[in-house]
Formats: sequence, C-alpha cells, structure tokens
Amino acid sequence: MSVKGTISEIKIRLEQDEEVSDAFLEALQTDSRVGVRKLATSYIKKREARQREVERVDRMWQLERACRRQGYQAIAGVDEAGRGPLAGPVVAAAVILPLEFDATGLNDSKKLSAEERESLRVRIERDAVALGIGVVDHQYIDEYNILQATYEAMRRAVAELSPVADCLLLDAVEVPELLLPQHSIIKGDALSHSIAAASVIAKTVRDRWMTEAGEKYPQYGFGKNMGYGTPDHLAALERWGACPIHRKSFAPVRERDDSTRNLA
Repeated sequence: MSVKGTISEIKIRLEQDEEVSDAFLEALQTDSRVGVRKLATSYIKKREARQREVERVDRMWQLERACRRQGYQAIAGVDEAGRGPLAGPVVAAAVILPLEFDATGLNDSKKLSAEERESLRVRIERDAVALGIGVVDHQYIDEYNILQATYEAMRRAVAELSPVADCLLLDAVEVPELLLPQHSIIKGDALSHSIAAASVIAKTVRDRWMTEAGEKYPQYGFGKNMGYGTPDHLAALERWGACPIHRKSFAPVRERDDSTRNLA
C-alpha cells in the first residue's frame, strides 16, 4: 500500500506541517516505498527532538519559579567568562529575564556555537529586563588573583543592573560583599535560563574583546584561542614572550616570560 502523493510531495507536506496526525505517520511507515518510510522515520526523530527541547526549556525555568514562589521578582542570573585564559580580562554578566522570554535554544554558552551565542546575545540584549556587565583586567588579576577578580567582575555586573535585582542565581559560587540573597547552583548555566543568559553575554563580550586584542597583538592568535593556553599560543609565548595583556601571575606565562622580549 502507498500513501497518495509522490515522495517529493510528501516531503514538502512534512516540512510545512510540524504536527501531522499519528494515523498519517503510521501510513507512511507502512508505505511500500523505502523513501517514504525514511521520511516518516526522519520526521518522527525531529518531532521527538522538538519535544525534548520544549521539556528542557521548561525545566530550566524551575529555579526561577522557585524564587518567585519565595516572593522574589527581579531574579538575576550571574556568570563569568575568562577564568582560565592566560591573557585578557575576566568578564561577568548579570541578566534579569522577563517571564515571557523566548528561551528556545538557550543553554550553557560552552555548549553553543559562536553563531548560536551571537544570535542569543541579540535576543537577550533586546528582551532582558536588565543587563549588567563587569570587566576586570589582567592587572587586577595579577594583583589580587583570578578568584578575587572573578568576584569583583560579578559585583560590578550586578551593580550595573537597572532595575536592581532582589535575588541572584549563580553558577557554583557565592560572591563576598554582595548584599543580596544568593543561590549557588552546581552547573547552574545548564539548569537556569537566567544563568545561561549571563553565560552567553559574558562569553560574547569577552570574545569580542579578545578578537580586538588579536588585531593589536597578532602573534598570539587571540582571535582564535581567546587567550587560552593552546599549543600555538604557548609556542608564541616561547618565541615572543608576554605581551601587555598577558596574566604574568599565571604559571605558563611566568615560566615563558622574558621581560626583555615584551612587546611595547
């Protein structure tokens, strides 16, 4: 038995209609044509993937819902980018999302492509209730250490929020001197849309900063490695020594730095 229509016509129908009937799919699965059966299998897999995404997106609002049940309204996610690199700043972001925010595709920034992060950045910046960014440079990192610099970047990001937050969701940290209720969540950027949004903003802001730095210091490939200690980056350090934005307190830089070779 064959379903009415050519394979091309059936393909077009499946592409245009996200919700075809189960009876039609069953008919496709028993169609005498191999091509039609493959279309049915592909459609079912895509539909299941869409449903999993809907469920994932819903789960990632659970922490925000729990905070609202406690009476909080302005719930800010806070996250950072750039703790591990050998050069450049650490950047933190704080984001308050509206209840109706379209979180489709929003996830831990490390799980997203550069193109996906940029697309989400535009959506977050356009629709967020409030957004704050904190940037702490390599000099502060060298003087106070990376953990204290991360805390400072987060404090600066939260201070930039307008309206102000009344509750913070953070990825596995509690920040000293922030006089707001804080909820530290392990792997929070994969469990909370607010934290994930902050992760995306921090990552994209820092990546743009490092790309611009790469134009000034092209020897190190900052536009590709974003300051991380890749083999090419370490080889460049061996050859050229540290440039002005390297973190001199980090062992891979300190071990390779020769002040007589520093770039002006």
